[in-house]
Amino acid sequence: MQTISTQIWHEEAEPGNPFAAQVARCRGYDVYGEMLGRARWSDMLFLLFSGQRPTTAQAELLESLAVALANPGPRDASVHAAMCGGIGGSTSASCLTAALAIGAGLNGGGREVFLAMENWQLCACDLSRWAIRLAEKPSDVASIWPAAEHPAGFDAHAISTGLPVCQTLAVLAACSPGQRLAWLDAHRLQLEALSGHPLAFSGVAAAALADLDLTPEQGEMLYLLLRLPGAAAHALEQKQISHKSFPFFSLELIDDTNGEKS
Repeated sequence: MQTISTQIWHEEAEPGNPFAAQVARCRGYDVYGEMLGRARWSDMLFLLFSGQRPTTAQAELLESLAVALANPGPRDASVHAAMCGGIGGSTSASCLTAALAIGAGLNGGGREVFLAMENWQLCACDLSRWAIRLAEKPSDVASIWPAAEHPAGFDAHAISTGLPVCQTLAVLAACSPGQRLAWLDAHRLQLEALSGHPLAFSGVAAAALADLDLTPEQGEMLYLLLRLPGAAAHALEQKQISHKSFPFFSLELIDDTNGEKS
């Protein structure tokens, strides 16, 4: 019999049925015998990604971050992609895949969070390091990703920091067990001046995920996951209405052939 090697999950088979688990343990904790009914969604997420139970402060931070990211809204490109799938009658999986694909990139997406978390690893809470880092030119090393066109974690298009970004930063900084969010809140204006751009949601999320002691790879994956509920809900809503009611790009075709036949 082949063995699946993983430190995340351990199962004991049901007697007489090797294809069903009688006991399932996540990082050593009995999921259905101990965790179910006691643990929260944030507890399970943190346990899966980090390998440890979250402290009370870590769980509170992750819960608040999940609420902030749950629905980026119809203006967000990833949600818009899911809505296009919904209005076009695509399957649920196709709608979510579209949201993931569009929301994975360098403009408010998962890869931007990855790069922003790398910046936290390099700069920590040292403003002089941030000044050097934000002044550097984008790397031209060959990659599947194009060179970033703006500093990671900042908004390339806005002229000022959005109110929801400021509100989210304030709430997360107040409950975070780490130092990065509080430092970001205190030095936001200086960082914005150094970058030439206002802070973005991706920058707040990156600081929060770093305060949870996650790696950039873990943070990128969790950020993608936490933004899916809104994409799913908007896609389902669009499935129930006519394409004529789609809120974007309403088109009216005009006959400009002047009566000529082809």
